[in-house]
Amino acid sequence: MNKKIKWGIVSVIGVGLAVLAIRAFIPHENKELAEAPKSANTTKRRVLNVNAEIIKEAPISDGISISGLLLPDEEVSLSFETSGKITSINFTEGTHVKEGQLLAKVNDAQLQAQLRKLEVQLKLAEDRVFRQNALLEKEAVSKEAYEQVQTDLAMLKAEIDMVKANIDLTELRAPFDGIIGLRQVSEGAYATPSTIVATLTKISPLKIEFAVPERYAGIIKNGTNLQFMVEGHLHPHYAKVYATESHVDITTHTFSMRALYPNEKGQLLPGRYASVNLRTQEVNNAIAIPSEAIVPEMGIDKVFLYKSGKAEPVTITKGIRTESRVQVLQGLNVGDTIITSGTLQLRTGLNVTLDYIAQ
Repeated sequence: MNKKIKWGIVSVIGVGLAVLAIRAFIPHENKELAEAPKSANTTKRRVLNVNAEIIKEAPISDGISISGLLLPDEEVSLSFETSGKITSINFTEGTHVKEGQLLAKVNDAQLQAQLRKLEVQLKLAEDRVFRQNALLEKEAVSKEAYEQVQTDLAMLKAEIDMVKANIDLTELRAPFDGIIGLRQVSEGAYATPSTIVATLTKISPLKIEFAVPERYAGIIKNGTNLQFMVEGHLHPHYAKVYATESHVDITTHTFSMRALYPNEKGQLLPGRYASVNLRTQEVNNAIAIPSEAIVPEMGIDKVFLYKSGKAEPVTITKGIRTESRVQVLQGLNVGDTIITSGTLQLRTGLNVTLDYIAQ
């Protein structure tokens, strides 16, 4: 009897566990979720608030920023063409001198004495020719005798010219207008052709030398305008390219060129570095859009247009690029409305609302 009761209790417990297991696997309704109000997102399609811009034609230019060096228009180290003791220095260091101005001189006393001697002989030779000519007209002397005194006169004049040329070599004159630097010699010193007296620099105009990547070699030409900045000057300066190198440097793969800056007031000095901004291409009537409106996708550039409250993608072809805008060569037309914000969330046919439209 006890054995039967024992097995009965075990059977009841087993049935109860089976019932509980079955209820655990049967799905049942969550009353709280069922009674909760449905969200607006489940009843309406998602709407994205965005900004947009109406496309219109505008000028756009492509440019590069590079470092350049200010160079003098002309510069020369001044020295005498002959040797001798310096007898005078006629310039003040760091001042402006004129072309042809006498700057310094070496001793020419011997040459001056020789010149005076020849000038006396010249007077006698001219008188001799005059007398011989009178006698020749009267047939009192031969033609050969007259030609001889003429030759003597010509040789004497040539000697005088040579002495004067040697005297010129003792004078150091400015070859052009410019600023003369610090002198390297003193009066009384013995100078030779290798002795540097001072440096003469022409700073108006100035040259700006710089090099651009080789891809711009065929784009930048003589007459191209540029602007440059120099440290310590708040406003930009403007120059124009006047010469380019004949070839691309095979080591650096750059193309060298020079521009000319008037520097009329002499505010800038050669030797300084300049930050050069150069326009390489310029389009007057271009379709340009903000760079943030472009969505790159698998090597293809797209933008989203706003059409009847929806976002519609369009494939574009890019052209010139600036810091903030990109030229569009194909894919867009004037008057189109492009979406400029939230581009990563946009999908084809997505409902959008315009918060702001740039005109």
